[in-house]
Amino acid sequence: MFGLFGKKSSAVLGVDISSSSVKLLELSKQGDRYKVESYAVEPLPANAVVEKNITDVEAVGEVLKRVASKSRTGVKQVAVAVSGSAVITKLIQMDGGLNEFEMEDQITLEADQYIPYPLDEVAIDFEVQGPSETNPDQVDVLLAACRKENVDIREDALEIASLTTKIVDVEAYALERAYALIESQLDSQGEELVVAIVDVGATMTTLSVLAEGKTVYTREQIFGGKQLTEEIQRRYGLSLEEAGLAKKQGGLPDDYETEVLTPFREAVVQQVARALQFFFGASQYNAVDFVVLAGGTASIQGLTEMVEEKTGTPTLVANPFADMAVGSRVNASALSNDAPSLMIACGLAMRSFD
Repeated sequence: MFGLFGKKSSAVLGVDISSSSVKLLELSKQGDRYKVESYAVEPLPANAVVEKNITDVEAVGEVLKRVASKSRTGVKQVAVAVSGSAVITKLIQMDGGLNEFEMEDQITLEADQYIPYPLDEVAIDFEVQGPSETNPDQVDVLLAACRKENVDIREDALEIASLTTKIVDVEAYALERAYALIESQLDSQGEELVVAIVDVGATMTTLSVLAEGKTVYTREQIFGGKQLTEEIQRRYGLSLEEAGLAKKQGGLPDDYETEVLTPFREAVVQQVARALQFFFGASQYNAVDFVVLAGGTASIQGLTEMVEEKTGTPTLVANPFADMAVGSRVNASALSNDAPSLMIACGLAMRSFD
């Protein structure tokens, strides 16, 4: 068995390995208040990670080394995540009288009923969710399985950077954990909310819908901020690296806003609206109370207003750090710029306090 959920541990770094960058975050906690102790983001070379699969373990390991040294953290243990599409989850019922070891034995014996891969190729974990609603003598157990290679390759990359994998989580659960920090920013008047978090990464856009704080739907589609970078590169004859910098820092010609940025914003809005339509078509819901934009693309000026107008739903940009203290090692303005893209890293770093 491998800790897809992991057990309570001392401090862990939240490390999010996405298609375009590695993000590292370390949190501490006093009373109910979190504090950002260290954080850093480093870009990945092109194609080192493709659609959330690590294809060049050496390159990712080197970037992990750089990101750890840049953050000046002393913590060596890490919580990392695999993408939802790499994980099979199933809710099963088990006898409430079993202890953890008995459950583990029974799940190992019965796992081939639930998992379509050879068992020697998968890492399995489970977490008791609570009493079963249909049978009081049983408990609901969430079973999660992931191909071992997805876990091993992350461990190998972290090992190159002299970091130890303590917890392997699932991106959707990390996002759910970080959402708890922004729920208070939503004007809910105590109602049970249905909230759509749209994470627009470099190459993938993930929609996660949470009802009463629990994930009820996730869907990934191929679309991301890289399209904007490539358009800047093509139109202004820049290298991919120069285009990425110009996108962040500005200084592009006057026609950039009308000719490049506005069409891209419209494309993002289109993707958000489409993702929501898919969700409404596949579920019993026909509306969401809020749209929360996450990922590097979320901070593009004017995007929230356009999404709000198109969907008719109040929209805000994710900032899990709004109520946190910030340590002396941390550049607060850089943190605030990167906040929307640090949701998964934040949810992983919160595993220190389970």
